[in-house]
Formats: sequence, C-alpha cells, structure tokens
Amino acid sequence: MIISSTLDFREVARRRLPRFLFDYADGGANSEYTLRRNVQDLGDMALRQRVLVGGGAVDLTTTLFGQQRPLPVMLGPVGIAGMFRRRGETQAARAAKAAGIPFCLSTVSLCSLQEVVAAAGNEHVWFQLYVLRDREFMRDLLATAQGLGVKTLVFTVDMPIPGSRYRDAHSGMSGPNAPLRRILQAMAKPAWAWDVGLNGRPHRLGNLEPLLGKASGLNDYIGWLGANFDPTIMWKDLDWIRSRWTGPLILKGILDPEDARAAVDIGADGIVVSNHGGRQLDGVLSSTRALPAIVDAVGDRTTVLADSGVRSGLDVVRMLALGAKGVLLGRAWLYAMAARGEAGVTQLLDLISKEMRVAMTLTGTHNIAGISRKNLVIND
Repeated sequence: MIISSTLDFREVARRRLPRFLFDYADGGANSEYTLRRNVQDLGDMALRQRVLVGGGAVDLTTTLFGQQRPLPVMLGPVGIAGMFRRRGETQAARAAKAAGIPFCLSTVSLCSLQEVVAAAGNEHVWFQLYVLRDREFMRDLLATAQGLGVKTLVFTVDMPIPGSRYRDAHSGMSGPNAPLRRILQAMAKPAWAWDVGLNGRPHRLGNLEPLLGKASGLNDYIGWLGANFDPTIMWKDLDWIRSRWTGPLILKGILDPEDARAAVDIGADGIVVSNHGGRQLDGVLSSTRALPAIVDAVGDRTTVLADSGVRSGLDVVRMLALGAKGVLLGRAWLYAMAARGEAGVTQLLDLISKEMRVAMTLTGTHNIAGISRKNLVIND
C-alpha cells in the first residue's frame, strides 16, 4: 500500500495488528463522541489563504523550554506502545532523536526508561508520570528519570481512574477470557506474532517491573490501571512533585481555564490542553474548542501545548494558530510505528513537515512565531 498520509498508516496498522491492539489505539471512551469531535472540530478550523504576499523559505524551528527544536512537534506518551512493534518505544525514540524532537515515554510503557535512554540518549527523552497510589514508588520513578539525565517531566492529571472504553471489552483488551481471546487474535496476524509476540519480549511494563515483578505483565492491564491509579489526588498534592523535580514540569490533561490558572500557581512550566484523545470523559470539549480560552487565560504565564485530534501538518498549524506553542502527536505516530516501525515514524514526521510548509506558505506565514489566529477564518 502506498502511504501518503496518516490515514494510510492507520489502514496498514489495522491490517497488521490483532484487533485488541488496534481497537486499544483507535478507540475512545463510551460512545466516542469526544474522540470524533477532536478530529472534526480541528478540521473545521478554516485556514485563511493569502496570495501574492511574498515568498521565501519557511522556517519551522522553535524554542521550547530553553531548547531550540527543528519542529514544534513532540511524540506524546502512549501506553504499551511496545506491543505495536518490537520494542516499539525504542524505535519511536530513535526516530524522534533523528528528527531532533522530544519523545515522551509513558509510565506504562513496555520498554523501561533505562532501555529507551540506552537506545536514544537522554537529550530528546521526556518522561510521563501517572498518579499512583504508591507515592514512594512514584518518588523512585522520579529519581530514576533524573538519574538518567531526563530533563522534562509530563505529569498526567486527567486519569485518576481509567475511562469507560467499551471497545476494549469487546476486543479482548479487557473483559472475560481476555488472554485467550488475545492469543487467538495474534495467531491470525502472523507478521505481528513473529515480530512482537515472539521476538518482542518481555511483555511487561518495564517501568513498573521493580514494583510488580512478574505481575508486571499484561494479563489484566486495564484492571491494574483501575486498581493502582489514585483518584484522591488534589492540587496541593502536587507540591511534592514540584519540590522533587528540578527540570521543566508540564501538566497534561487541562481543559478548563480555572485549572490552567491552578497549574500555573503550583509552578508548572507548561500545560498540555488535552482530553486524553477522547479516551477518558466522553462528552467534554475538544482540545480545539478548549484551547483559545486557556491561551487567553495563561498563555503569557506558561508554555501552552496541545494534543488530541492531530492527524496532519495542517492540524499542527491550526493548533499553533489557536495559540499552542507546540503540539503532541499520539495516535498519528502510533499508527505509523505499527505500520512501518521506526521508518514509519520518520516518514510521518517528514510528511507533517512538508504539510506544514505548504500550509504556512499559502497562509502567508514563514516562521512559527508568525502563526496566529489571523491565519484562521473564525466566524463568531
């Protein structure tokens, strides 16, 4: 299949993956209304085309948290990404390193921080932390990350409990007889079974193995999330994270201006406007609709990033025009990696760069700093 867009990567991934993995990547919470609105609302943002306003080279470089980057894009955290290609987090991290952009490793990754840093170095690796009931272990994870030279922490605040993801129960990611159903599905996908099922072991949550040992496998992955995430955490509880982390601290999962102000008040260096890709609370605002009000509230006090619904370079430009300083990719890079591994992620980033250059040229903007709401047609 000729791949020329993120949707092409998605189709190749669908053909290659067992159903339980594809539906885990592709699905959202409940009726998936927010998942659909993320994509639709972003696509509905009309770019303002301008002509005969001067040509010249388009500069995609930007500075985020004191570091210049060649592209205002990051690979966002995705749980169990190592199940989509052999040791998948290391492949994605290498692609990010080659592109000069950050790769954010999930707490619930197959590959541990040590393995990813060994594969790609620490310069481009960020670490994402969840709210766990075991605070001592969270402290150990923070110490491990800092000991490996990781500079940036992304603390996810919108997952105190897992959302209701109906597709996971239907597909075999969770629910009755899930392990048996996954084995039968894997047998029907021999290329994946050879690459990941047999040669991608160990199938354990690498960062959690020191805590869980042999119980860090994936037999009841969704059940473990529900049992070990902490729904009691409050803003005041974040003080101990800020006091223990010396580098940039980014809070991911902000949808309301009041929460954005609270994040700034506790010392967050950045926030990610996000609804977890529509995977948590169905029926909430899309990131596209939430972003402008949050930028207006705190954009002059902290670095505002955004994710959810981004499928192309045009979408990246739209998010930047709405006020984000950078954009995290999630499903887009996961589809690409599932389809073609490290080479797929590299190809995706190249496609996004080219699409951004087209969009910027035809909206009369030639550098990232020049992108603003003037590049959109907004009908009140």
